[in-house]
Amino acid sequence: MLTGGPLDVLTGDYLAELTMLILGRDRLKDPDRGYAKTFLRQMEECLGEALARGVRVVANAGGLNPAGLADRIRELADRLGLEARVAHVEGDDLGPRHPDALTAHAYLGGFGIAAALRAGADVVVTGRVTDAALVTGPAAAHFGWGPGDHDRLAGAVVAGHILECGTQATGGNYAFFTEKPTSTLLHPGFPLAEIHEDGSCVITKHPGTGGVVDLGTVTAQLLYETSGARYAGPDVTARLDTVRLTPDGPDRVRVDGVRGEAPPPTLKAGLTRVGGHRNEVVFVLTGLDIDAKADLVRDQIEDALGRAKSRPESVRWELARTDHPDAPTEETASALLRLVVRDRDADLVGRAVTGAAIELALGSYPGFHVTAPPGKGTPYGVFEAVYVDATTVDHVAVLDDGGRRVRIPAPGDTRELADLQPPPLPEPLAYDKTDTRRAPLGLIAGARSGDKGGDANVGVWVRTDDAWRWLAHTLTVELFRELLPETADLAVRRHVLPNLRALNFVVEGILGDGVASQARFDPQAKALGEWLRARHVDLPESLL
Repeated sequence: MLTGGPLDVLTGDYLAELTMLILGRDRLKDPDRGYAKTFLRQMEECLGEALARGVRVVANAGGLNPAGLADRIRELADRLGLEARVAHVEGDDLGPRHPDALTAHAYLGGFGIAAALRAGADVVVTGRVTDAALVTGPAAAHFGWGPGDHDRLAGAVVAGHILECGTQATGGNYAFFTEKPTSTLLHPGFPLAEIHEDGSCVITKHPGTGGVVDLGTVTAQLLYETSGARYAGPDVTARLDTVRLTPDGPDRVRVDGVRGEAPPPTLKAGLTRVGGHRNEVVFVLTGLDIDAKADLVRDQIEDALGRAKSRPESVRWELARTDHPDAPTEETASALLRLVVRDRDADLVGRAVTGAAIELALGSYPGFHVTAPPGKGTPYGVFEAVYVDATTVDHVAVLDDGGRRVRIPAPGDTRELADLQPPPLPEPLAYDKTDTRRAPLGLIAGARSGDKGGDANVGVWVRTDDAWRWLAHTLTVELFRELLPETADLAVRRHVLPNLRALNFVVEGILGDGVASQARFDPQAKALGEWLRARHVDLPESLL
């Protein structure tokens, strides 16, 4: 990014929900840690280049200890013989309010970053800020925006959301990847946003880099890990239903029309805890009688657990039928039966699985073996989102000039968050109901899915007006639940985004206590959308 073309600010998002738990455990071992060590290694390679080119660096790699990371960067600059002005943003740590949590951090906005940049910082590191704050802060500093510039800030939030996952905006993890040459996707370039004073932007990438930027790749990332049309943040609530995307040349997509509203009076805060311990064993079932083999070993393990002094709090079985009839290799003739147990007692989950599995090795189904020897239990984490009054959080920029502290006030103008009324749907697609083909939904629809705590979202979009007229009326919550039976008993909300020809489904509770709890096979719901695309529906031949 530094050497490939013009750049004013280089940003980086280091803090997934799972990362906070990892950094919390890191800090338990060493109170001086708690930041992303990889960022410091990257700065050793790149700080001199950034300073020479006048590129500011803004990252939330400070994690739980932004002051500590800022000190390490200053030490690094001294060692390299560089003069770097390093500032940090703090105030997100709510640990004293939640002493039972491993980590407790509010999601701050971008105005602390803006204050540091306006004061001349070359590098700004933060703790827990929203992903989009890494872009709203630099944009506000550059253009002189204030808290009341809602439309401009909302445009920057959308730009930040598109950039936050790097190459997911340039062809990475893209539903229609088979339409792109493999050579283009081998090494996608990172996206950049050319932001204008009115909050509009163009998403592009440096010339000569791999990947692709088009309406599809940008739409996919816009739908990632969102919920309703109101995308709330600490600086502004961006209206995703107002986003307009238009082509602007090769590998260029213009984003404009974004409207913003006053932010909510509360800040989201993420709490992580060690929820207990888990253990897992995967039994390999090969050849004939797969279901009967699964029943036998399941009954044997359950019998062993029943005879034990105590049973784990949670015992979960999943059979993945990866086997094929008359298979040419042993692996393709095999299915996988996964057993996962959880309990607060680490010794119990170790004994429960390890003892029972080892004792059955010579006395169970034919061909008995496992993918790996069962071992001790490992800790798992729990993520919880809470909301706190924004005026009670001390958002502070700590500058490089002797540690001067600039307090960032909470927005004075706020608005309680509420769902919008569903927009009118387009006229239904007229077609002969007998002229359809039973085929995968993904032949006409793209999807991208992800996690928000214990919930998951699945954004689904199409690329023509006719396909949108069909999708908007056909893919109801009821059909969604039918296609994805795991969601049948969960609350599912559908949000309509006509400008993007998209539907966004939010599935509550499918991920349990969040990614760190590893509640399901795909703990971050990354492939939930691809499962939906693979399900068969009656598609009008006119769309194929």
